[in-house]
Amino acid sequence: MNTLVLDQPERFRFAQTTAPTPRDLQPGQALVRVRHVGICGTDWHAYRGRQPFFTYPRILGHELGVVVEAVNDPDSSLKPGDRCAVEPYLNCGTCVACRRGKTNCCTSLQCLGVHTDGGMREQIVVPARKLHRSDRLTLEQLALVEMLGIGCHATERTSVERDEWALVLGAGPIGLSVLPFARAKGARLIVADVSESRLKFCREHMNVQHTIDARGDLLASLKDLTNGELPTLIFDATGNAQSMARTFDLVANGGRIVFVGLFVGSVTFDDPNFHRREVTLLATRNATASDFKRIIPMIEDGTIDSTKWITHRARCEELIGVLPQWLDPGAGVIKALVEF
Repeated sequence: MNTLVLDQPERFRFAQTTAPTPRDLQPGQALVRVRHVGICGTDWHAYRGRQPFFTYPRILGHELGVVVEAVNDPDSSLKPGDRCAVEPYLNCGTCVACRRGKTNCCTSLQCLGVHTDGGMREQIVVPARKLHRSDRLTLEQLALVEMLGIGCHATERTSVERDEWALVLGAGPIGLSVLPFARAKGARLIVADVSESRLKFCREHMNVQHTIDARGDLLASLKDLTNGELPTLIFDATGNAQSMARTFDLVANGGRIVFVGLFVGSVTFDDPNFHRREVTLLATRNATASDFKRIIPMIEDGTIDSTKWITHRARCEELIGVLPQWLDPGAGVIKALVEF
């Protein structure tokens, strides 16, 4: 079967590997045909050699739109031909986090395409319980559910209050994924980024009224918007150390900061400023099955239209050639999909 292998940073290999068969399925597993794979920041970082928790060689791909081919699980209602999104977080089910329902941060978590081989291949075997079916969504839409799960879970990490000012730092796909869920909870949204094209996308396609060029005086702009009070909630989706450290100066007294993006390194902040404002700092990681179950109906009823985010597409055999072009900031990539 067609398979893309990342042998080392910046070196993809298009390979033919052995396809699994229904006879290979263990109890509780499903065999699926991969049709679309979303490329996210994790994949970009892995390609460039900057992804934590990562080893080479690796088959990337954790944002998957798939078709069920076979199921070995008598308790599953899935059947061949079902279209599904894949919840790519393989958790143990028994550790302290799993027992408390925090399956997204299982102590032995393996994410497809990161800690173990993922979906940049024609077929893959996954736990049947990690498949989320929709009879209405296209396979492209299903491939974007996992990405939306990051934003959905981030907003679930804190109690978003109606009419409060919520700042999203970073208008890449992860920042975009926060917007519909923060809006659904009634927040007044502000988006800041260094890219005018991404801010324009937020205004024209995400209905964000307030956008700020982060290259300017961000603190002054936020004070102007909020009548001097600053946002009470900040989602940092940049994965940038300087941006993350700066959030402690941008948040209102008594406010909350949610780190959605991550980087390899340490975040430092002024402790008296942190205590004086009594700031709440939260991390968020991955998503849970309940997040997937919330997202799919929101796409089905039109509350979320993520198809606007897809700016670039390629067949699997084309990816090696086009990926360096997509990495150019001038390419204007919001979301890229690979078709198998």
